[in-house]
Amino acid sequence: MTLIKWKNKPANVFDTFPAVPTLFNDFFEGMFNSDLMNREMMRYVPSVNIAERKDDFRIELAAPGYTREDFKVEHDNGVLTISSEKKDEKSNSDDRYTRREFSYASFKRTFSLPEYVDAEKISAEYKDGLLALTIPKKEEAKQKPLREIKIS
Repeated sequence: MTLIKWKNKPANVFDTFPAVPTLFNDFFEGMFNSDLMNREMMRYVPSVNIAERKDDFRIELAAPGYTREDFKVEHDNGVLTISSEKKDEKSNSDDRYTRREFSYASFKRTFSLPEYVDAEKISAEYKDGLLALTIPKKEEAKQKPLREIKIS
């Protein structure tokens, strides 16, 4: 009779090669495991582009798969906060199901705004997976056109 060590883990390609050290098994195990991928997606933080233009700043936040209702944009004491909490419950309508998945994702991005922005006029638009915020500058901070001064 041969005893075989029971592993309560999913088999991977390295299990067929006993000479491969356990270190590699542990390292590669779960690289394509759906639970690991779900955890990574739950730690999702959208990327941003920030541009300073002549009359305003523009923040673009890439967040495909969201709706405008998923976002919360707040300004408090010179700090702009963009956050979201998204709950997604997928289940079968049958009473007897073998798998049910819940997912919860949230993120929060904060930005310190300069004093010369007009916070009362910040606007936001969500379209095609891109949340775009326009942050206007106060009139005195806007770039003035070049003016030539005559010498007398």
